[in-house]
Amino acid sequence: MKAFARLLERLAFTPGRNAKLTILSHYFRDTPDPDRGYALAVLTGTLDLRQVSPSLLKRLASERVDEQLFRLSYDFVGDLAETIALIWPDEAEADAGVSVAQAVTLLRGTGKIALPGVIADLLDRLTPPERLALLKLATGNLRVGVSARLARMALAMDTPRSADEIGEIWHGLEPPFLPLFAWIAGGPRPDAAEAPFRPVMLSTPVTPEDLAPLSPGDYLAEWKWDGIRVQAVAEGGLRKLYSRTGEEIGAAFPDIIEDMTWQGAVDGELLIRRDDAVAPFADLQKRLGRKQVGRAMLQSHPAALRLYDILTWEGEDLRALPLQERRERLEAARFDSPRIDLSPLLPFASWDDLAALRAAPHAPVIEGVMIKRRDAPYIAGRPRGPWFKWKRDPMVVDAVLLYAQSGHGKRSGFYSDFTFGLWDGEDLVPVGKAYFGFTDEELRELDRFVRRNTVQRFGPVRQLAPSLVVEVAFEGLNASPRHRSGLAMRFPRISRIRWDKPAGEADHLATLKAML
Repeated sequence: MKAFARLLERLAFTPGRNAKLTILSHYFRDTPDPDRGYALAVLTGTLDLRQVSPSLLKRLASERVDEQLFRLSYDFVGDLAETIALIWPDEAEADAGVSVAQAVTLLRGTGKIALPGVIADLLDRLTPPERLALLKLATGNLRVGVSARLARMALAMDTPRSADEIGEIWHGLEPPFLPLFAWIAGGPRPDAAEAPFRPVMLSTPVTPEDLAPLSPGDYLAEWKWDGIRVQAVAEGGLRKLYSRTGEEIGAAFPDIIEDMTWQGAVDGELLIRRDDAVAPFADLQKRLGRKQVGRAMLQSHPAALRLYDILTWEGEDLRALPLQERRERLEAARFDSPRIDLSPLLPFASWDDLAALRAAPHAPVIEGVMIKRRDAPYIAGRPRGPWFKWKRDPMVVDAVLLYAQSGHGKRSGFYSDFTFGLWDGEDLVPVGKAYFGFTDEELRELDRFVRRNTVQRFGPVRQLAPSLVVEVAFEGLNASPRHRSGLAMRFPRISRIRWDKPAGEADHLATLKAML
């Protein structure tokens, strides 16, 4: 556990990508099995230890230390795992023999009733840095700036294997990935998973200024639909539907699985579509995460798959082909399903033409446009240049800050989580929460405002004098009976602080409702 604790500490305090790669590479090289495999799993979010919840940990801490002291410490530190690691009393000499593998085995093999006692025993045997590592491992909430792609690149460093090869191999393996490490070291290639997930290609944001020096003729464009990115694979007699991170989600979409009668892997957007009309994202959310879907839901929320790209077809890997050729192969493929269609290409001769389309899409669920180089192969990860996303300008309202709560991690000690509201007659009605969009300097200014304008406290929450207006930008809006306002914003953020605007001039709830 000591080496794993040191790894997390170095990653947390190392901002540079190349430096993180080196740290990870050395850890995977020098750490024995199976510890390094379990560390890889927790770093990439593939270690399933869902029993360890924040409420369980808070309850454990309150049994060992004064409850008020713990609450004040947590409020100051801002991170639950770090607070417990620091405040946990030293009951005995630290036991250096606790390994990552031993901790994982105990956490996995312990029932719900006995789990608190096992965690407490482990915490008693570890030093504060090791306690922090244990709790980060148990909750999966690392916050060390390591993506699955970065971990694969670190595994590939100084080896004959590539990050993309590793990505395809490990998807069919389970932690602690012993066959994977043996293969990287020169051993036999593990058996490939049937109907495997291929790491996806991602886009980068773009602005008109970025596009100006580029030739429009070198690119294809299509709508950016407001669904979720998926990969549909039908190979070797199996049919699987994967999210962009490789999670299998087919159980929630048996209607799509049923119509996957081809032999190959395709890339697209999962939507809810009624006839030709694509439904809002909120409708899709009702089916996400389900282990089974009833007949009523299948009829009221029919799934659809809108295809962007083709990766393999009838045993042939097409990813190295230029996008233009892959598109032609996609158009020639037969899918024989009314649920499955192709995302149409947009006609444009100049960036101004495309800007006009982006500004006035034919459906409100369209988020913007995707721009892709005609000659680009399908490259896993987020390479800069081949694919761009040019999202629509966000919706904006002027709202009044109503409540504030302190942040966590790097923002501990600052009030950074805000609830804001709009006028409904003479009352201010909460309509959303935001905790980003402002600069560090603006965060300090907002924190000062909160401390000087608090009118009441409810535990960690401060009610504010309704005097500060903020411009709130958001990507979408849905009707929501669960919210007092009847509305739910998608991805709200504070885009501007309106120190100059009186609260009485903030927007009204009717303005927001009209945006529906």
